[in-house]
Amino acid sequence: MTGPQPPRSCLARVYRTPMDVEAEKHKGWHRHGILVVAADDERLSWPERELIDQLGARLYGARRRKEARHG
Repeated sequence: MTGPQPPRSCLARVYRTPMDVEAEKHKGWHRHGILVVAADDERLSWPERELIDQLGARLYGARRRKEARHG
């Protein structure tokens, strides 16, 4: 008797390994001029993060901010 079998899926043959998100962002910038930046990316200084936030708000509208909860 054998142990439990892993679930099988018809998608298993097209499943790829997880993508390197940073590498994809790099390619997008160099190939297409598309910049993908997280507004809270710690590699950016505060003024740079503010600029990203302002650009995002101008192009796509203000985003919801998480409310700070105390207590």
